[in-house]
Amino acid sequence: MMDKQAEDLIATERLALDRWSQGDPSGFLEISAPDVVYFDNMVERRLDGLDALTAWYDALRGQVHLDRYELLNPKVQFCGEAAVLTFNFIGYANRVAYPWNCTEVYRHDPDCWRIIQTHWSPTRPPQQ
Repeated sequence: MMDKQAEDLIATERLALDRWSQGDPSGFLEISAPDVVYFDNMVERRLDGLDALTAWYDALRGQVHLDRYELLNPKVQFCGEAAVLTFNFIGYANRVAYPWNCTEVYRHDPDCWRIIQTHWSPTRPPQQ
C-alpha cells in the first residue's frame, strides 16, 4: 500500500502529464524548481535551470499530442527532503506506442514538492 505523500506526488506528475499529452508543457514548468536539470535523448547535453528548460519546452509546445498514456509501475522513494519518482511511461498516438523510462527527483521546498532533476529515456523503438 502506498502512503498518502507518495500518492500525492504521483498525482502531481499525472496532472503535468495530462497537460503534456495535449501539447502544453507548462504543467511541468510550474512544478520544476529554478535549479532544475534535465536530460532526454533529444538534447545533446544536460539542460541547467528553469530558463533553459522553458526554452526547450517552448520549442516543443503544441507538438505533442497523445491519444492516451499509461504511467506504469510508479515507485516513490523518500530520503529526507527529497523524493525519487520512477516509472514506465507509454504514450499512444495514431496507434503507435512510445515507451519511455522516467526518473523525477523532487525536493520539498517550503510551499510544495518541486522537480530538481528529470530524465527521460526511450525503452525501445516505437511499437506499431
